[in-house]
Amino acid sequence: MKPSIKFSSIRHWLLWFSVLCLAACGITHKPTDKILSGISGPAIAPGKPLPPSYVFTPGKAGVSYRVVNYHDLPQWSDQSFADSLEAFKTSCGKLQMQPAWQPVCQQAARTGRHNHQAKAFFESYFTPWQVSQNGQLAGTVTGYYEPMLQGDTKQTAQARFPIYGIPNDFIVVPLTSGQRQGIVRIRLTGPNSGVITPTGNYTANLAAFPLNEKTRALKGRISGSQLVPYYTRAQINAGALNGKAPILGYANDPVELFFLHVQGSGQLKTPDGQMLRLSYADKNDYPYVSIGKYMAGKGYLPLAQTSMQGIKAWLQRHPQQLAEVLGQNPSYVFFRATAEPASGPTGALGVPLTKGYSAAVDSHFVNLGAPLFVATTHPANGFGLNRLLMAQDTGSAINGAVRVDYFWGYGDEAGALAGKMKYPGYVWQLLPNGMLPQVK
Repeated sequence: MKPSIKFSSIRHWLLWFSVLCLAACGITHKPTDKILSGISGPAIAPGKPLPPSYVFTPGKAGVSYRVVNYHDLPQWSDQSFADSLEAFKTSCGKLQMQPAWQPVCQQAARTGRHNHQAKAFFESYFTPWQVSQNGQLAGTVTGYYEPMLQGDTKQTAQARFPIYGIPNDFIVVPLTSGQRQGIVRIRLTGPNSGVITPTGNYTANLAAFPLNEKTRALKGRISGSQLVPYYTRAQINAGALNGKAPILGYANDPVELFFLHVQGSGQLKTPDGQMLRLSYADKNDYPYVSIGKYMAGKGYLPLAQTSMQGIKAWLQRHPQQLAEVLGQNPSYVFFRATAEPASGPTGALGVPLTKGYSAAVDSHFVNLGAPLFVATTHPANGFGLNRLLMAQDTGSAINGAVRVDYFWGYGDEAGALAGKMKYPGYVWQLLPNGMLPQVK
């Protein structure tokens, strides 16, 4: 970030030192950097670049966005822009249906694959905004991947743990932002849907549901004359869904199945080599709870060892604690299956993810589909990892404006990198010239 000339040179160089460290040595400090204060710039004009230091503060959740120059982004000129452009063209599969994105998507389609052409495209048609929240420039960057589970499409002596599709009794009821308290009436409109209406045949006590400011729907089941919250992971693992949901396949390992839920998509490999792609379909809407923090709190593992690999190894040695530990995360994902794997897992944007160039974000603060420059630390060597990614996915554990989940791809190698990754990081969102950040 390049501060206004109104700020002192000392503060200017302190901020530059923290950013340059990202490029050279990774991030080792706590994310406590404070954003420098500023004032908003002149009125915007569609398609016109905004001046550096222009600040947009939407007045929600302490989020702020500041326009910067491209040379303020660490190692910007060293990017593989051609690869980033290809990932952006994938985003355009959905973005081109939005008028504000049509011009840049059309230009992307006309841009050649040479690195200098791709670099010129981004610099000419996008404005970089540094993202901060509650005065903090630094946030958290984690990693995720697409796991491959061993199992079968039918239950066997080895493949015993069901992978569920959307249950038959799972009901989704749209909820407005103002509906968080009281008792409402529900009318069913389909086998898995309903609406809130004064003439509904069922009641729902909103206080019983795990609602937060982001909740857009009640997700539950009918019990008597009431819509009640859907089953938790512990209840489902204990058999609550027996006979109530389609079974897409069976996994050999319950821990690997748990991490499939955490990642949100994956593949199932059968003994005869058949591959079944499993993609996110819906979830019971309970908040994600870290089993690593629970294990550390119980003294099962030091917090520093609660990586995915560390958790898997401990549970293999302590199978008697399996139900207890996995049941601490009430969130449960339901999947859909395709017989032929696509080019990559489909993210929340609705397009396939690209290894090393896609990321999950909190779409309340970052535009889905937008280019996203992230400066963080590489989990393999501790050096700076600075890259132009595409915000193509979301996740229940990805909350906040400066919060990114980096997609490492498919398989064990990607899983090893993803499992180690949890570092401070800085985020710049690239938006078409003249477009303001959108906050939901």
